[in-house]
Amino acid sequence: MATPVGRIEKEFLFKALFDEQLPIMYIKDRTEFILTLTRPANEELVLRPDRSLGKLKPRSKLALLFDYRGQVIDFNAEIIAQKEELIYCKAPDTLYKNLDRDFLRVDAPSDLNILFTFRGDRYNLTFPKVHEYESVTAEDLIRTMDPKNLSGLIKQIAGMLNNFADGFKIINFKDKKPDSLEERVVAETGKTLFIPSTVGFLPKTDPYPKKRIITEDIFKRYLESTGVGANYLDENISRIFKNKFSDGIYSDAWVPILFHEYVIGYIHIWIDKQGKLPFDFTILDNVYQYAKVLAFSLKENGYFEHGKVQNQPFDGRVLDISASGLLFACPLGSPLLSTLLVDAELTVTIQAENRTINVVERIVRRFKDKSACYFGCRFTNMEPEDTRFLFEHLYGRQLDSSDSAFLSGQV
Repeated sequence: MATPVGRIEKEFLFKALFDEQLPIMYIKDRTEFILTLTRPANEELVLRPDRSLGKLKPRSKLALLFDYRGQVIDFNAEIIAQKEELIYCKAPDTLYKNLDRDFLRVDAPSDLNILFTFRGDRYNLTFPKVHEYESVTAEDLIRTMDPKNLSGLIKQIAGMLNNFADGFKIINFKDKKPDSLEERVVAETGKTLFIPSTVGFLPKTDPYPKKRIITEDIFKRYLESTGVGANYLDENISRIFKNKFSDGIYSDAWVPILFHEYVIGYIHIWIDKQGKLPFDFTILDNVYQYAKVLAFSLKENGYFEHGKVQNQPFDGRVLDISASGLLFACPLGSPLLSTLLVDAELTVTIQAENRTINVVERIVRRFKDKSACYFGCRFTNMEPEDTRFLFEHLYGRQLDSSDSAFLSGQV
């Protein structure tokens, strides 16, 4: 995964760029340009291209890349001005190394027409929404479970929950809107509220690669959003735990049932017998799996059909593109933003004069500024001949061994 460079390393790399006059690569209109720093980097970079770049727009950004002793570094530099043969840019806030893209990003050529379509079904439902996307596929099924038999499936899940929990509830937010503190924090975050012991603490870290747990920091931020003062957060959490203990609850977990960007309910499990081992992450893994199977079963039984919406192609403002992915933007007011989430998949149609490429892409990062929301996407399973065509169209040359090492993000 691309890693931001620390402040000290950033200063070192910029010093090396000037002292060693390292070449900085930029590609525009299928032409490769080499730029060099003409003075030490401070708040601005002064770059000299090896030949004219033509007229550049102030405030537009250059996607730049250089190689420092086998480590590929890239960054975006915002143009301040262009004077004679020099280009003046703002020094970037961040440099990136350990790139997870395979090829250099370039400005999208004007002769490419790019359209996006949501892959699979889309829904407009009345359940609580979160800012992450949860895919629900047949791969999530436990082989011994029949998703078509919803009532039988719920009985089967209930039997398995009884193996490690003293009590449980399966709640659907269609019938019951989030009301209690626990329900509201699970519905707002889409994550599991896990209290291993009511005489202990909330987890301080989340061990899962794709974060699933409401950590102590997340819970405190939620309490602050409800009006609890920063000085009273620990006191509030302590009181919540004491109340649970007084009610005879010794271990507690609330696991959301997720479908696309919606929290459709939750599975609540608890222990109320003293001396019994508390819940651990292995048990959470099991309940999380049951929740995924339940969401898939609901889908297979037509539970969400009333909310299915027509899937129409849409335009995104493509800012840059490589042979392995692209970055596009949508205005902040767009109704698409609620479904353009990390891990969502899109079908992308890339139309050139003599070829059309259809490829699936996955949104791998999402960020925003004052005017737009931006989506970094990675192509998946592109046909080799399509990759080669796109490479040649973007970079104006054939891919060969002499430059693949430099262009690769995993050098």
